[in-house]
Amino acid sequence: MSTDESKSRNKRLVIGLGVFQIMMALTAVAGGIGILGDPTGVNMGFSPDQLKGTPFSDYMIPGLFLLLVIGLGQLTGGIVTFARYRYAGEIAMFLGALLIIWIVVQVLLIGLASILQPAYFLFGVVEILLGRRLRESMKD
Repeated sequence: MSTDESKSRNKRLVIGLGVFQIMMALTAVAGGIGILGDPTGVNMGFSPDQLKGTPFSDYMIPGLFLLLVIGLGQLTGGIVTFARYRYAGEIAMFLGALLIIWIVVQVLLIGLASILQPAYFLFGVVEILLGRRLRESMKD
Protein backbone atom coordinates (compact mmCIF):
# COMPACT_ATOMS: atom_id res chain seq x y z
CA MET A 1 0.00 0.00 0.00
CA SER A 2 1.34 3.43 -0.89
CA THR A 3 2.00 6.07 1.74
CA ASP A 4 -0.70 8.34 0.27
CA GLU A 5 -3.22 5.49 0.33
CA SER A 6 -2.27 4.69 3.93
CA LYS A 7 -2.63 8.35 4.98
CA SER A 8 -6.01 8.55 3.26
CA ARG A 9 -7.23 5.38 4.99
CA ASN A 10 -5.94 6.67 8.34
CA LYS A 11 -7.70 10.01 7.80
CA ARG A 12 -11.01 8.23 7.07
CA LEU A 13 -10.54 6.09 10.17
CA VAL A 14 -9.87 9.14 12.36
CA ILE A 15 -12.90 10.97 10.98
CA GLY A 16 -15.15 7.92 11.28
CA LEU A 17 -14.11 7.07 14.82
CA GLY A 18 -14.15 10.70 15.94
CA VAL A 19 -17.64 11.30 14.58
CA PHE A 20 -18.81 8.01 16.13
CA GLN A 21 -17.45 9.08 19.53
CA ILE A 22 -18.99 12.54 19.33
CA MET A 23 -22.37 11.01 18.43
CA MET A 24 -22.05 8.63 21.38
CA ALA A 25 -21.19 11.60 23.60
CA LEU A 26 -24.23 13.55 22.43
CA THR A 27 -26.62 10.69 23.13
CA ALA A 28 -25.09 10.00 26.55
CA VAL A 29 -25.10 13.67 27.55
CA ALA A 30 -28.70 14.07 26.38
CA GLY A 31 -29.74 10.90 28.22
CA GLY A 32 -27.90 11.91 31.37
CA ILE A 33 -29.46 15.37 31.38
CA GLY A 34 -32.88 13.85 30.73
CA ILE A 35 -32.50 11.48 33.66
CA LEU A 36 -31.18 14.19 35.98
CA GLY A 37 -34.16 16.36 35.05
CA ASP A 38 -36.43 13.64 36.43
CA PRO A 39 -34.53 11.11 38.55
CA THR A 40 -37.68 8.96 38.84
CA GLY A 41 -37.08 8.09 35.18
CA VAL A 42 -40.76 8.40 34.31
CA ASN A 43 -40.21 11.21 31.78
CA MET A 44 -37.59 9.03 30.04
CA GLY A 45 -39.93 6.03 29.93
CA PHE A 46 -38.30 4.14 32.80
CA SER A 47 -40.23 2.53 35.59
CA PRO A 48 -39.09 3.20 39.15
CA ASP A 49 -40.03 -0.45 39.79
CA GLN A 50 -37.09 -1.51 37.61
CA LEU A 51 -34.78 -0.34 40.39
CA LYS A 52 -36.19 -2.76 42.99
CA GLY A 53 -33.39 -5.02 44.16
CA THR A 54 -30.70 -2.63 42.93
CA PRO A 55 -28.54 -0.32 45.05
CA PHE A 56 -30.45 2.70 43.66
CA SER A 57 -33.63 4.33 44.92
CA ASP A 58 -33.87 6.49 41.79
CA TYR A 59 -31.96 7.08 38.56
CA MET A 60 -29.84 10.00 39.86
CA ILE A 61 -26.55 8.06 40.21
CA PRO A 62 -26.96 6.18 36.90
CA GLY A 63 -27.84 9.50 35.23
CA LEU A 64 -24.73 11.15 36.62
CA PHE A 65 -22.60 8.22 35.47
CA LEU A 66 -24.15 8.35 32.01
CA LEU A 67 -23.57 12.10 31.72
CA LEU A 68 -20.15 12.44 33.33
CA VAL A 69 -18.38 9.15 32.66
CA ILE A 70 -19.91 7.89 29.42
CA GLY A 71 -20.87 11.25 27.88
CA LEU A 72 -17.83 13.32 28.79
CA GLY A 73 -15.58 10.29 28.30
CA GLN A 74 -16.81 9.85 24.73
CA LEU A 75 -16.49 13.58 24.10
CA THR A 76 -12.89 13.47 25.30
CA GLY A 77 -12.32 10.39 23.16
CA GLY A 78 -13.62 12.19 20.10
CA ILE A 79 -11.41 15.19 20.77
CA VAL A 80 -8.24 13.11 21.20
CA THR A 81 -9.12 11.07 18.11
CA PHE A 82 -9.54 14.20 15.96
CA ALA A 83 -6.31 15.58 17.44
CA ARG A 84 -4.59 12.30 16.48
CA TYR A 85 -3.27 11.96 20.00
CA ARG A 86 -0.76 9.13 20.19
CA TYR A 87 -2.97 6.99 22.46
CA ALA A 88 -6.32 7.79 20.81
CA GLY A 89 -6.74 4.16 19.75
CA GLU A 90 -6.14 2.86 23.26
CA ILE A 91 -8.53 5.47 24.67
CA ALA A 92 -11.21 4.41 22.18
CA MET A 93 -10.72 0.76 23.13
CA PHE A 94 -11.04 1.66 26.82
CA LEU A 95 -14.18 3.73 26.20
CA GLY A 96 -15.72 0.92 24.14
CA ALA A 97 -15.02 -1.56 26.95
CA LEU A 98 -16.46 0.88 29.49
CA LEU A 99 -19.62 1.20 27.40
CA ILE A 100 -19.96 -2.60 27.23
CA ILE A 101 -19.50 -2.89 31.01
CA TRP A 102 -22.10 -0.13 31.54
CA ILE A 103 -24.63 -2.04 29.44
CA VAL A 104 -23.85 -5.44 31.00
CA VAL A 105 -24.28 -4.01 34.51
CA GLN A 106 -27.56 -2.39 33.42
CA VAL A 107 -28.91 -5.67 32.07
CA LEU A 108 -27.78 -7.56 35.18
CA LEU A 109 -29.48 -5.03 37.47
CA ILE A 110 -32.71 -4.21 35.64
CA GLY A 111 -32.92 -6.79 32.88
CA LEU A 112 -33.20 -6.28 29.16
CA ALA A 113 -35.45 -3.23 29.16
CA SER A 114 -34.78 -1.60 25.79
CA ILE A 115 -33.54 -2.36 22.30
CA LEU A 116 -30.98 0.37 22.99
CA GLN A 117 -29.11 -1.90 25.40
CA PRO A 118 -27.98 -4.45 22.78
CA ALA A 119 -27.45 -1.61 20.29
CA TYR A 120 -25.09 0.23 22.63
CA PHE A 121 -23.37 -3.04 23.52
CA LEU A 122 -22.62 -3.42 19.80
CA PHE A 123 -21.53 0.22 19.62
CA GLY A 124 -19.00 -0.59 22.33
CA VAL A 125 -17.70 -3.52 20.29
CA VAL A 126 -17.44 -1.29 17.20
CA GLU A 127 -15.53 1.33 19.18
CA ILE A 128 -13.07 -1.27 20.43
CA LEU A 129 -12.50 -2.55 16.88
CA LEU A 130 -12.08 0.93 15.43
CA GLY A 131 -9.77 1.89 18.30
CA ARG A 132 -7.66 -1.20 17.67
CA ARG A 133 -7.46 -0.39 13.99
CA LEU A 134 -6.47 3.21 14.78
CA ARG A 135 -3.80 2.03 17.21
CA GLU A 136 -2.35 -0.25 14.55
CA SER A 137 -2.47 2.44 11.85
CA MET A 138 -0.65 4.93 14.06
CA LYS A 139 2.25 2.50 14.41
CA ASP A 140 2.93 2.73 10.68
